[in-house]
Amino acid sequence: MAALSLLDELRWRGMLHQHTEGLSDALARGMVTAYCGFDPTAPSLHVGNLVPVMGLVHLQRAGHRPVFLAGGGTGLIGDPSGKASERPLRTADEITANTEAIRGQLERFVDTTGATGAVVRNNAAWLTALGALAFMRDVGKHFTVNYMLQKESVKTRLETGMSYTEFSYMLLQAYDYLQLHRELGVTLQVGGSDQFGNITAGIELIRRTLGAEAHALTFPLLTTASGTKFGKTEAGAVWLDPERTSPYQFYQFWVNTDDRDAGSMLRTFTVKGRDEIEALDHATASAPEKREAQRELAADVTRRVHGDEALTAVQQVSALLFGKGDPRSLSEKALTLLAREIPVFTVGALNLDTNAILEAISAGDNALFKSKGEAKRSVAQGGLYINGERVAAESRQIDPGEYLPGKRLLIRKGSRNYALVVAL
Repeated sequence: MAALSLLDELRWRGMLHQHTEGLSDALARGMVTAYCGFDPTAPSLHVGNLVPVMGLVHLQRAGHRPVFLAGGGTGLIGDPSGKASERPLRTADEITANTEAIRGQLERFVDTTGATGAVVRNNAAWLTALGALAFMRDVGKHFTVNYMLQKESVKTRLETGMSYTEFSYMLLQAYDYLQLHRELGVTLQVGGSDQFGNITAGIELIRRTLGAEAHALTFPLLTTASGTKFGKTEAGAVWLDPERTSPYQFYQFWVNTDDRDAGSMLRTFTVKGRDEIEALDHATASAPEKREAQRELAADVTRRVHGDEALTAVQQVSALLFGKGDPRSLSEKALTLLAREIPVFTVGALNLDTNAILEAISAGDNALFKSKGEAKRSVAQGGLYINGERVAAESRQIDPGEYLPGKRLLIRKGSRNYALVVAL
């Protein structure tokens, strides 16, 4: 079976929203260099950003070269696209730190070697050196106010108001396209469907200044089958930074994908082939309780974002919390992840007895029991476990060999309530 063209690949995956006329021919003529910009107003990308990232992944797999542009310059202003009001401005130091953080996240997704090796650029390199007079003379003269007023990012804000700073954002983005065209031969910009107007401004600037051909391609903005915006949870955004969203919570976000969304998420966020995805579609339809598609999705994306070791650790933690797995199989990394998800109690020495453990887990805001008396009753009723083994007596010494890595003991109350006791 012949390999699909890039546009056909994106189309069957549901990732193609619109593109400029002639793009198919341009892609067929040879390697195209394409870029996508990423806004560094936060210190991490979130899962919604993965749609264009995966678009660039597919572009590289089709033999083209991706360029990731971190908006260290435009981030000082903030993209008005899709925003109901102007965002608070970040400091230069915040933007610089955020840019470096997201650079590392972007580089995990692509190959940076060879002719199609991905390139990462920061538009602060040219925008911060661009003077106001040069900008107005060399860029602003090519656009009428009427042209800019027709762009969706401007039209939607006319009633609520828009500062001149945000009004000029599309021209700065257009200048980025021109600069990357000159420096790297970029002839394609990709982005979310709300970016089409800004992208075509860049195409116009390249045409007017250099007489060259350039193109646009946009991806649909994802919503779930329930109609909610993709990537939002009750706790807020799902971040790629493991300090903002733990790898365990990240994994669970994908495992909890609605059955109705599992197939489209596999198409968008993995590079699995059509046959494998359609087999997983069938598995979801025939045995939804097994959540096979969701587990494959969660494993694939977590591995790509956090690595193999983190994936193994979160799968161990998930097996423990949902399947009563063996605590002694947990790695040091898994126990560290687990400590972020369940209460942790500290005790002063290794020579513990179960009586001291009952005291520890019956005190503090996260106590497993309201009192030590309640804990004792749980032991008497056979409802308390240490490292998976039922506690048979109120008081016995803990053997040094019982401790898990990091001088930890895993406590379970009933079937699903867990805590860690850590000896200092």
